[in-house]
Amino acid sequence: MSSFSVSGRTPSPREVRDTRMAAALAIAREHGGVAHRRQLHMAGIDRHTVRSFVRAGRWRSLGRHTVEILAAERSPAARAWWAVWESGSGACLDGVSSMIAHGVTGFHPECITVSVPRASTAYRLDGVRLRRPRLVVPALRPGIPRTALEDATIKAAQWAASDRQAALLLCLPLQQRLLSPDRLWQSWTEVSRSSRRSVIGVVLHDMCHGAQSLGELDFARWCRRYRLPEPARQTLRHGPRGRIYLDVDWPAHRLVVEIDGVHHGQGINPVWDALRANEVTLGDNRVLRLPVLGLRLMPQEFMAQVARALGATPVRMTVMPNAARGARSA
Repeated sequence: MSSFSVSGRTPSPREVRDTRMAAALAIAREHGGVAHRRQLHMAGIDRHTVRSFVRAGRWRSLGRHTVEILAAERSPAARAWWAVWESGSGACLDGVSSMIAHGVTGFHPECITVSVPRASTAYRLDGVRLRRPRLVVPALRPGIPRTALEDATIKAAQWAASDRQAALLLCLPLQQRLLSPDRLWQSWTEVSRSSRRSVIGVVLHDMCHGAQSLGELDFARWCRRYRLPEPARQTLRHGPRGRIYLDVDWPAHRLVVEIDGVHHGQGINPVWDALRANEVTLGDNRVLRLPVLGLRLMPQEFMAQVARALGATPVRMTVMPNAARGARSA
């Protein structure tokens, strides 16, 4: 950094310090309150100056590369940057952590997941889950290094603590419209091995191919497996807004089951669903809502509710349909 101002006057030590502090603050504000030593050096702040600010208590060293600028407002992003910088060369956020960096909300992991290429030296850090894939390909997007959202989502599901958590993580980016079903499905087709293949494959098929992937015929098979009366399908009713087609119903029991696909909660769909369900209920029918993913992951619980509404006792007489086979309990 030059010791002379435009006017040619030698700046005072205070002015030099303030200039360096301003440069460091600008860097830190882009990274949640922290800066990389290399970034500071490029801004004209050498390691001796960094050491001086740390000793003075204005900054704090957080590792080999990371410096916290205490005057900058700290945000959760700071810890993510620290994890990437300190984990090793070529590191980037992966799994759930990458999803969050892409803007996904509704899930709060206990630790940060970082992938470091096997060819690089990696460093284990407290609160950081380290992954060592052969190749790490960060997304070509500004901001913190992170894997592509579709790849991160598939990995997050594979690394999830349970099948239910895996299903949630697969749903979030689609429901929040951050990712298209086609991109997610394409990423899944490129996975050669997965210990959770049956579960992820079924859940993705439901999400990427809509509610039709679990149709009324499938539900009728579930009823037979639980020794429940077989329902009528696509029964026509009439309401104030015209014709209403019910997914499945038992007219004698005045019970209707509406099968909700993953996309039922998007856009204006909940409004139309509510109007239809209310109309059926006002006609003195009971309506049970059955999410596709709920039946995939918690079949016994949902079928037990159907049985109670029918006044029956569900008895599973055969193996589960292929859709749920291989699912592990949460």
